[in-house]
Amino acid sequence: MALHVYDRFTGAKKKFEPVRPGKVGMYVCGMTVQDQPHVGHMFAFVACDMIRRYLEFLGYEVTHVQNFTDIDDKIIAKAQAEGVDYRVVAERNMALYHAAAGALRLLPAHQYPLATENIDGIIDYTRKLITSGHAYAVDGDVYFDVRSYDDYGRLSGRHVDDMRTGARVEVGEKKRDPLDFALWKASRPGEPAWDSPWGPGRPGWHIECSVMATRYLGEHFDFHGGGQDLLFPHHENERAQSCAATGSHFVNYWLHNGLLYLGGSKMSKSDGNFFAMADVLAKVRPEIVRFFLLNAHFRSHLDYSEERLQETAAAYDRLARGVGRLLAALAADVAPVPAGLVSAQGEILAKQVRDHRRRFFAALDDDFNSGGAIGELFALVRDLNQYHAAAGETVRDEAILAQARVLLQEADRILGLFPGGLASCLEEMDEAPAEIRRLAVEREAARRDRDWAQADTLRAQIQAQGWLVEDGPQGSVLRRRG
Repeated sequence: MALHVYDRFTGAKKKFEPVRPGKVGMYVCGMTVQDQPHVGHMFAFVACDMIRRYLEFLGYEVTHVQNFTDIDDKIIAKAQAEGVDYRVVAERNMALYHAAAGALRLLPAHQYPLATENIDGIIDYTRKLITSGHAYAVDGDVYFDVRSYDDYGRLSGRHVDDMRTGARVEVGEKKRDPLDFALWKASRPGEPAWDSPWGPGRPGWHIECSVMATRYLGEHFDFHGGGQDLLFPHHENERAQSCAATGSHFVNYWLHNGLLYLGGSKMSKSDGNFFAMADVLAKVRPEIVRFFLLNAHFRSHLDYSEERLQETAAAYDRLARGVGRLLAALAADVAPVPAGLVSAQGEILAKQVRDHRRRFFAALDDDFNSGGAIGELFALVRDLNQYHAAAGETVRDEAILAQARVLLQEADRILGLFPGGLASCLEEMDEAPAEIRRLAVEREAARRDRDWAQADTLRAQIQAQGWLVEDGPQGSVLRRRG
């Protein structure tokens, strides 16, 4: 199966064809840095990181651009409240973003453009829209004329007449139409400002993304990422002004990740309903947060809670222990099954590994379904645990176990689940002594024979020596008590 990606314009998935053979351009809407990053922000960035990793795994040369909005009303208000320059607020929160991104193992973008570093480009773009009849200036402000662009509303699936119902002109605005939006905003006394043909001012929100995306990726590129809450008006406006200015299609695929909910409400800085990443990472391992955000399709909504994170941590640890057990089996001092031969248990496992590989990549080819792919990793670990229990410590189908390891290595390369790679799973795994493992193998045999009394007796013997047996859908694992 080839990679298929959801197309917002047709409402269906279609085979991915890059704008330029072998190359991919990806623009991700970054933070407006009036405050520190929260978990909801990182959902979009982790999702796009996974997508970039998979595209690179497939052999594409990806150019990844992610902006920072470092000037807007909220940043100015925050700076004024603190009595500092707006850049102090912006730079502080950009640094906090980079710290969180590093902890979550996000690949650095190739470019992190700032709105304030692209003022000349924004002025040129705005002038171009005025000249082509898509924008107009009034008293120092410049607005995009929504009526001038016939395709407005197509991205978000809205009809212009419906959007105009209830729309209003804010105090101080001099729009021709309530839906028109600012490309350039005249500055008020005491605000940061840049000179322009329309007087001192600063960029509107939407125009900066069009300018920075096309500057680094060209007028037509492959992917544009961001949360579903950006679909309207931000992405609708961004697409309208870009297509109007260039006559190009602008973006082929819009990667709108789902929203993160907290107690039934969308996580939002403006509502004070959010968990700052710094606070979360002080209590939760970064790999658990990343695993939580990837353990579903990126377009799905997620419910965030400490209980969910605890459940995620337990699941992650089961997966990591399964990986560690595989590495330990490959390193064990056991003679492998002779080359060209396979044990009965190994024959079963060989087919299972092939099936898991096929389904793992089929999930990713289905619009980057990381949740489905992770489900296959758990199924693989379950089958590996069953193999270990059946084969015991005297049989090792090295070639087949190595195939499972390769799949897990590729999965880690794409999903970025294990800090330090698979080896970290082995290093962190508490390896039970041979006697404890022997008792566990005997207990597995008793369970298969439905000899529950003997299984309970063996469990008690294991616990008496300081170990616990945890039974789950992925098999039984040993953990040191306390």
